[in-house]
Amino acid sequence: MAKELKHVGKMKNNSARIVVAYRTIPGDSASALVVGTSGLPDAYHDSLMSLIESETGQQANELADVLATRRFPDGGVMLQWLHSGGHLKKVPTSLVLMTPNNQSLIPLNELNEIIAKQKGVKVDDLAVTEQGKLSKKKDSKKEEIIVTDEIEPIISVALSPMEMRSKADKLFKEAQALRKQADAVDPPKSKKKEIVGAE
Repeated sequence: MAKELKHVGKMKNNSARIVVAYRTIPGDSASALVVGTSGLPDAYHDSLMSLIESETGQQANELADVLATRRFPDGGVMLQWLHSGGHLKKVPTSLVLMTPNNQSLIPLNELNEIIAKQKGVKVDDLAVTEQGKLSKKKDSKKEEIIVTDEIEPIISVALSPMEMRSKADKLFKEAQALRKQADAVDPPKSKKKEIVGAE
């Protein structure tokens, strides 16, 4: 009897083997982030599969949560390496067939509906709920911020160049506003010393 494995599947259209990093994306529950395993160098492929087959990998609700804390043989953080190398792809959940073993197939969109029903939430809430639980913060507003911070850099892989520029401009403005707030509360000391020294 084949061993059941979470997080593994294949594409419905071309049978390409994949692993599912995020079953759903916040704000887009009909899409998932997947990694095509055939495009990975052997050492990286073997390391990724070993992690998936491990107890930690199998207990993870979302594989990406484990990938964010584990490293490839070269020392690179798995999730970051896959992201920066363009290996994370946004695909419709309806085109992903989960293959927990050689005998069974279940479309990811149907699996997400089953999981959502078990948790008593909508499919749209799955991604946020999963991440929110992991953050273990009492303040729900803080949870939302953590969710956004963890997932947005990865999701940007699926954006068009125009959307990326727009998001970059928005983030730059937010960073400037945060810098002003921080400086108002705690003015930078090094600059003051330089000014005092110059006088």
